[in-house]
Amino acid sequence: MFKRLLLKIEGIVQGVGFRPFVYRQASLLGLKGWVSNNSAGVYIDVEGESSNLYEFIDKLKYDKPFLCRIENIAIEEKTAVNYRSFKIKRSEDKYNKTTLISPDIGICEKCIEDITNPSSKRYKYPFASCTNCGPRFSILKAIPYDRKNTTMNKFKLCSACDKEYNDYNNRRFYAETNSCKICGPHIWIENHNGVKIEVDDELNWTRKKLKEGKIFAIKGLGGFQLVCDAENEEAIKKLRQKKNRQHKPFAVMVKDIETAKKYCSVNYKEEKLLKSKVKPIVILNRSNYNKIPKVIAPYQKTLGVMLPYTPLHYLLFSDDIEVLIMTSANAHGLPLEYKNESAIDKLGNIADYFLQHNRDINVPIDDSIVRVVNGQECVIRRARGYTPNPIKSDNVREILACGSNMKNTFCIAKNNFMFLSQYNGDLENVETIDRYINNIRHFEKIFKFTPGYIACDMHPNYLSIIYDNYSKLPKIEVQHHHAHIVSCLTENKVKGKVIGIAYDGTGYGTDKKVWGGEFFICDTKKFIRLAHLKYVKMPGAEMAIRENWRMAVAYIYSVFESGKYNEKHLLKTIMKLYGEKAIKLIDIIKANINCPETSSMGRLFDAAASLIGVRDNITYEGQAASELEAVIELKCKQYYEYDIRFKDDNYIIEGDKVIKGIIQDKISGVTMGEMSSKFHNTVVEFSKDVCKLLRKKTAINQVALSGGVFQNSYLLKNLVDSLKKEAFIVYTNKEIPTNDGGIALGQIIVANEILNNREGIK
Repeated sequence: MFKRLLLKIEGIVQGVGFRPFVYRQASLLGLKGWVSNNSAGVYIDVEGESSNLYEFIDKLKYDKPFLCRIENIAIEEKTAVNYRSFKIKRSEDKYNKTTLISPDIGICEKCIEDITNPSSKRYKYPFASCTNCGPRFSILKAIPYDRKNTTMNKFKLCSACDKEYNDYNNRRFYAETNSCKICGPHIWIENHNGVKIEVDDELNWTRKKLKEGKIFAIKGLGGFQLVCDAENEEAIKKLRQKKNRQHKPFAVMVKDIETAKKYCSVNYKEEKLLKSKVKPIVILNRSNYNKIPKVIAPYQKTLGVMLPYTPLHYLLFSDDIEVLIMTSANAHGLPLEYKNESAIDKLGNIADYFLQHNRDINVPIDDSIVRVVNGQECVIRRARGYTPNPIKSDNVREILACGSNMKNTFCIAKNNFMFLSQYNGDLENVETIDRYINNIRHFEKIFKFTPGYIACDMHPNYLSIIYDNYSKLPKIEVQHHHAHIVSCLTENKVKGKVIGIAYDGTGYGTDKKVWGGEFFICDTKKFIRLAHLKYVKMPGAEMAIRENWRMAVAYIYSVFESGKYNEKHLLKTIMKLYGEKAIKLIDIIKANINCPETSSMGRLFDAAASLIGVRDNITYEGQAASELEAVIELKCKQYYEYDIRFKDDNYIIEGDKVIKGIIQDKISGVTMGEMSSKFHNTVVEFSKDVCKLLRKKTAINQVALSGGVFQNSYLLKNLVDSLKKEAFIVYTNKEIPTNDGGIALGQIIVANEILNNREGIK
């Protein structure tokens, strides 16, 4: 029987070789009609014999291109019109429909073959790509995804590339990024003043200068990267000094997976992630191979490693270069540089040279960072390769969630999808706030999004709610830690009530105090706080975060206040550990001058790190805690004593005995590694015990863990294992960051539930 069908395909079906795939399958099955991109997805109007049509639909479902993700196929039977051929039609725009857009994809094996094959026209070409790889999101200006709507529009295809583009047997058939040395983007060298340097071979010249210890700012896929030889300790020290980055670890890019295995231990899951289409930075445990200087990641046992994900990156490596520092190029505290002119202006005092190119980046996007814990992928920074992949939702209104001030991402909801933005950074200056607003505007444009509501954090001073366009829209405030837990529930599709453990550094509580060590009974609608860490003062407020020894003194004073020490003993202990500066701090704590109270687990980790002797001052967020984790003695299974008391319908976890135990160990000469292990094990033990108390009280057996402290792989792994041994069902964040980068997703869901409650919707 002869039929005509109109197929409406929704999903990630643009920029992934889907139309060429449709064309080939239709041609092979003798079908006639057309396929077209539009802002709703892909439409296929096709006619032929019924058996061939249904085989064609099966091919779409089960043999689709590697990068394609089909969410829905709507089929409508139409009157036959007797098409004479099958063709790819010009794209259309359908207003108010949501097109799913492919993230940027790492270079595929076939394109690597092209750039390494001397007989290929793309031999050593830094911008080779095809329908299976290359830039997508970062070059997109508008939808549908066609060359005219990308930054590739200014490059007119040469006759050879045009022939590939129109040959349905070629993998570059309708590849919108198709180009070559003749018709595509090109690279050049500039010095730190922006003056062009004429050289015969830019890549060879760059490699030579890198070996000499020079620092380059190299324009990559989503922005500039600062690059130097990772085996040259002096070059790395110079980069640290110029970038004002004292201790924060640098990521490295290695030549291939074999090189990664030389420098680090790599398990099956980690290797799979390194080689995946995302090509993220993967946090790996370092091996004993000592050719890489420790200054790359001071006081750490791990290394952030990635493989080349663009042709340009791939071509930087040679026999004498196998590992490079590859870190985001930005002045201290400012957002990622991605424009040629501003990069010279902002990075000229850091980089010796610039490796530039003329393929414009429309949307800056940083490298993603992941870690494998308990065999699971845990995303730490969600950016290149993940954004803008959607999260499915049910009946969520068009809401813009502003996210948090730290590690900001925002999130939009439209047409049963939620789109979590790329990492924007910390909203601490005008430049980052401008970047944040520009990224919101871009999401508005490509997703045809106009919010009806704003979801934001309860904190009265968070800058993430500032956006003039929406100043008159209804704002729904969401408690920070509730948003953390709900991000975990949403990712894991959990509907019922759970025991939620939110461990982080800072979050504004409903009592206007600083929370961060919280136990909730909650679902996606509401929460009840039933347990938390004992409140302790933060002497100097924000200064207590930068100078974490202050938190140690505050905890010691808290022990004295509770009657565990007499004042004479207190002063003697303080003097022995911290000297005269701590005595003055005690006076400030007593007078309660600029000493907000906190229940933060992050601040408890800071105090422990100082008491144990790991670090008294920090130069980047989470430094004390991460270095405390790095010294753990894995064989030690002991833990410190602690108290959990019940007061005012809440369980209060008291750290007095923990602090006393650490001080006694310190005075007795116990190693840092053993003390760190005992401290971490203590957190696991009292967390498990509180969950058991809450299960007894509520009969709830599900536990959700979220918050930045759970980036600590030892804590996360051991707490999950411990809870499972007690027969709890445990949920954690995986593709959604457990840190503040996942907050916006939780904000949207909670805000939608609040609106449902107002309207009486169940």
